[in-house]
Amino acid sequence: MDHLPTTEAAVTALRAIAEAYALDIEVTHDIGADQTSRRTTAGLGVTTDPDGTLPHEAYVELGGRPGVSVRLYPDGDAVITVEGLPCPDVDRDDVPAFLRAIYDGHAWVKTRRFPPSAYLVVPLPGDRVHKEFISFALSPWLAGRVR
Repeated sequence: MDHLPTTEAAVTALRAIAEAYALDIEVTHDIGADQTSRRTTAGLGVTTDPDGTLPHEAYVELGGRPGVSVRLYPDGDAVITVEGLPCPDVDRDDVPAFLRAIYDGHAWVKTRRFPPSAYLVVPLPGDRVHKEFISFALSPWLAGRVR
């Protein structure tokens, strides 16, 4: 697993994944404390954090099926949305592995009859998994991954 020290390094890794899987990619960059979503206390026209750094956030949309978008935060984490299901708190270093698991078909949906529930399960390196509760009706792509 590669270390992605910056948002731009993560965007470069996502561009490589889009190329490898022949996906369209659209990237939107928000640079500066007054532009990023988690810097709500930044004053008008203030672009740097109190420590002098320039925060960089990016929103990436990948074309094709499943529908995937990624919001990369300057704090080193990301929210990956798969078919409308947000998967928050994914470490920035795990984003490429998460997407490879999705596109290679290694992710699955685990369901239970009682109590009725469904989870998207995405395997990550190091025998870890990201498990996300699905609180809505399954899309055709998610329904096709039920185990």
